[in-house]
Amino acid sequence: MNEKVKILLLEDNPGDAGLIEEMLEGSADFRYELKNVETLNEGLGLLKESPFDIILSDLGLPDSHGIDTFLEIYSRNSRIPIIILTGMNDEKLGIEAVKKGAQDYLVKGQVDDRLLKRSIQYSIERKKAEEKVQNLANIVESSNDAIITKSLDGIITSWNQGAEQIYGYPAKEILGKPATILIPYAMGNETQKLTEMVKQGEKIHQYETSRLRKDGEIIDVSMTLSPVFGISGELIAISVIARDITESKKAEEKLQKSEERYRIVTEQTGQLVYEYDLEEDKIYWAGAIEKVTGYNQDELLSTGVNLWTNNVHPDDWRIVCDQKINDCGKSIKNTEGKQNFHLEYRFRRKDGIYIHIEDHGVYLQKGNYLTNKVLGIMKDITERKKAESFRKKIEEARKKEIHHRIKNNLQVISSLLDLQAEKFAGNEIYDTSKVLAAFKDSQNRVISMALIHEELYGSKEVSTLNFATYLQKLTEELFRCYNVGVSGAQMILEIEEDTFFDMDTAVPLGMIVNELVSNSLKHAFPDGKTGEIQIKLFRERSEKSEDKEIEDNNEACEGTSYILTVLDNGVGIPENINLEDSDTLGIQLVTILVDQLDGELELNRDFGTEFVIKITVADNK
Repeated sequence: MNEKVKILLLEDNPGDAGLIEEMLEGSADFRYELKNVETLNEGLGLLKESPFDIILSDLGLPDSHGIDTFLEIYSRNSRIPIIILTGMNDEKLGIEAVKKGAQDYLVKGQVDDRLLKRSIQYSIERKKAEEKVQNLANIVESSNDAIITKSLDGIITSWNQGAEQIYGYPAKEILGKPATILIPYAMGNETQKLTEMVKQGEKIHQYETSRLRKDGEIIDVSMTLSPVFGISGELIAISVIARDITESKKAEEKLQKSEERYRIVTEQTGQLVYEYDLEEDKIYWAGAIEKVTGYNQDELLSTGVNLWTNNVHPDDWRIVCDQKINDCGKSIKNTEGKQNFHLEYRFRRKDGIYIHIEDHGVYLQKGNYLTNKVLGIMKDITERKKAESFRKKIEEARKKEIHHRIKNNLQVISSLLDLQAEKFAGNEIYDTSKVLAAFKDSQNRVISMALIHEELYGSKEVSTLNFATYLQKLTEELFRCYNVGVSGAQMILEIEEDTFFDMDTAVPLGMIVNELVSNSLKHAFPDGKTGEIQIKLFRERSEKSEDKEIEDNNEACEGTSYILTVLDNGVGIPENINLEDSDTLGIQLVTILVDQLDGELELNRDFGTEFVIKITVADNK
């Protein structure tokens, strides 16, 4: 970050404000410009007058207090990253602010210059990345072309609005179905052949074929198939960009057979038709002239080819001339029949903006001889080009988003570890075993998240996790870490089939299981005693949901409730430990993570120790 970072600090405590400035000055390679105000109204007024790169704000100001302070700033300046400054006693407010849109929160008294600088830089870059991802996603959704992703075994995994318009299937109805549902019976195993070509590294660009709509109509499409690679470079899926060319093909056939070509062309929405007479060096236009080029009918009607070639992007000029002029000359001398051409290039509109043009033309024929005329159809494909560029970046963007999403969980762990460190710091004599145990617990928390990444990157999907497979690996790792084999403790897993969670659910839920199982392994079976640890995860069934399922089996619920149970038949958890006011790091972390999931936590001590967590996960629609 070479440019000066403009920082707005909302802090009414001179001591805290001075400490922040002192820490910033301690970073020699960090260029910044700091402005401090003491009230919310001052800050909001300054934000109207001057641009800032980042906002640091205390939640307790003379004219505002609590989470409302953040919400007031965020509602008016949502595009500026915000870092919340909290005290030891209101750290939960910092977590709540992060859930509502803050980039990070820092606990006063636990921040050094390195952490402050890193948090500022990460927050700024993360905010930029979030906006880029959103912009790219908007391009895909607004494209008129069908943009589809399918797995290597032919299952449709993504589906944009353009695909719904072209094929007639809504996303919730088609996702998870085989792509062969779109193939007419007569096309046979075409999909398998195209998939194999992509696997062999072949490029499939503008491949014209037929597809089947939901209503049974067969349409003509032009498809570009591209490989989608995982982070380690392996092929994990295939991206398909398809355009409905049914009307274009019909128009092309009519234009070759009828003198009423211009009337037909004007019916083709968004397309520009031209006829170029080489002998007269004149181009005659019809169709969406002004929409595509910015020029009106009178400006283009009597112009020659120079107006067009002068506005072709310099890097594309040679391609256009070679294909449309030189080849045309060769074709006129060739009496064997017609020849077509297909070009894509950049064209400068009247307003100076370059757009991407698709130019599909044919050299006209009269009898057995070619004439000196070219008939062509042009279309603005700028949005499609943006979508193709997005396709190449989307996998990397998704993986970055995964890392950004777990940043808040890592911050919670870091803050709790700081609290644990404070407890050790207060002791003149350290208990080595307790310190080592704390390090082992920290190691297990990192391992629990590392296993999630390992599962995600090894699967065909980067957005959901097979939680049953993950729990199996996690518990095996915990048993190995605590050398449980000697004691004879056994692990029993009862996980409902097809339990898949996204990152927002899998990360905190995995850490909860890590904490509770680690606690059982450390404390439930002292002196080598044997016993069982059970993990159960099931969907919660209620009479209401069953009645709704009977009423309409195809209607998707807004959310699915799950019950996670972690229990052991060991010596039991001490009576002096409670969930509401625990001073142990593990219980604190479990409580925070359950809150993050908007769940419910219950502790039963009747037979050993039993933790019951209830959460609701939004269904994909």
